[in-house]
Amino acid sequence: MASVAELKAAIDVALQQIGDGQGAVHAAAEKLAEAQQTLAGALEGSGHETVDAAQASLTQAGQELEDCLAATLVAVEQAQLYVATL
Repeated sequence: MASVAELKAAIDVALQQIGDGQGAVHAAAEKLAEAQQTLAGALEGSGHETVDAAQASLTQAGQELEDCLAATLVAVEQAQLYVATL
């Protein structure tokens, strides 16, 4: 069984990895928002249903990225609470 110090160190590594993942999700969300704006500008005034479907899909993807970030925040909080009990 790992010592408390080893366990804390492993959790710290995991938290850093989560932070890295959060950064990647933030970057992806920014790129997605840019793409959505570009698409909206390029297709402004188009009444075609595929344009609406594309915009809806991008909106959904953005929401799912937000959900992902929220889940990682909960994971970090729970890991930190666990470390506090060690």
